[in-house]
Amino acid sequence: MRSILIVDDEERMRNLISLYLSPEGYECVPVSSGGEAVNYLLNKTCELVILDVMMPEMDGWETCNRIREFSDVPIIMLTARTDKSDIVKGLSTGADDYITKPFDSGELLARIEAIFRRAKLQEDKTISFNGLKWNPDSYSLSYREKVVQVTPKEFSLVGLLIKHPNRVFTREQLLTIIWGLEAGTEDRTIDSHIRNIRDKLRNAGFPIDDHLTTVWGVGYKWEIH
Repeated sequence: MRSILIVDDEERMRNLISLYLSPEGYECVPVSSGGEAVNYLLNKTCELVILDVMMPEMDGWETCNRIREFSDVPIIMLTARTDKSDIVKGLSTGADDYITKPFDSGELLARIEAIFRRAKLQEDKTISFNGLKWNPDSYSLSYREKVVQVTPKEFSLVGLLIKHPNRVFTREQLLTIIWGLEAGTEDRTIDSHIRNIRDKLRNAGFPIDDHLTTVWGVGYKWEIH
C-alpha cells in the first residue's frame, strides 16, 4: 500500500483528503505542521507528500525547501492562492505539482496517479533486500520503512556491494570505484566506512553481520546465504 503524507494545519482539510484517498487504497499519514513533516521524513519513508502552503511558523515553501535538502519524495503543493507567481514559486522550490483549492477528488487522484507514472522508472531502480531499501534517486537507505542516515560515500558503498552479491571487492577496487583514487585516501578509509555502515545498520535492526562480511587479507563482500 502506498503511503501519502498529508501536511495541513487544518484538521478538516486533512480529514477530507484522507476521505478521498483511503478508499483508493492509499495509506494516509496526517501531520499538522511543516516541522512535523520534516521530522517524519527524516525517520520514515512515504511515496508522496501533499503539502499545504499557508501554514503558521513554517509555510509550505520553506517546508518543501527543507525536505529537498535530504529527499526527492514527490510533493504536491496545495493552496487557495491562484496567483501565477505563487505557482512558479512552489514549483521552483522543488514541488512536483500544484493544486489550488477548492478541488475535487477526481482531480487530486489524477494528479497523484500522474506523478506515480512519471516516477515509475525511478522506483524501478530501488534495490530491496530483506526489508532494506537502497534508492539511488532519492539517495535514501531505509530498513523496514525507517530511514538510515548514511554519508554519500557510505551510501555508494552499500549500493555497490548489494548490487553484486557474493562478489569480493578488494580495498583497492573499492577505493578506485567509490573515491576514484583521490589523493590521500588510504585502505583504512574503507575499513572506517565499512565499520560505520555496520554500526548504523546494526542499530537500525538489520542483520548486517550476516551479509556484509570481511574476507580477511582481501576486502569485503555482500553475502547471500
